[in-house]
Amino acid sequence: MRYLHTMVRVTDVDKSLDFYCNKLGMTEIKRRESKEGRFTLIFLASSDDVEAGKAGNAPLVELTYNWDPESYSGGRNFGHLAYEVDDIYALCDRLMKAGVTINRPPRDGRMAFIRSPDNISIEILQKGEAKAPAEPWKSMPNTGVW
Repeated sequence: MRYLHTMVRVTDVDKSLDFYCNKLGMTEIKRRESKEGRFTLIFLASSDDVEAGKAGNAPLVELTYNWDPESYSGGRNFGHLAYEVDDIYALCDRLMKAGVTINRPPRDGRMAFIRSPDNISIEILQKGEAKAPAEPWKSMPNTGVW
């Protein structure tokens, strides 16, 4: 068995691509549209997995956009996506400056949580050892839920 992808439903392709690609740093590697099924599938790879993803050898995030409007709730019951990063503080700073709310700041230098425009919880983990606790993160309260 090999892990292939995680599918999340999205309500706005442009907002979702802005979040996942422009803010989080993922790359779209393929797209499929079905006129008969009235949906679009967009497959994204994390920055370290772009080439492997294009070759079909890395896990992907599949954004599913249904052309007929639907209301999705309960993003929290999905759980979360998780990504390891080289510098959790730098990423959280960049995300905050881009208008993304850090729901659970990286107070411990190890873990943070954010949410996508469609309320999907995303865990950010520091690669290797945790960074030393630092401001503004160590004093920052939680915002919302993750």
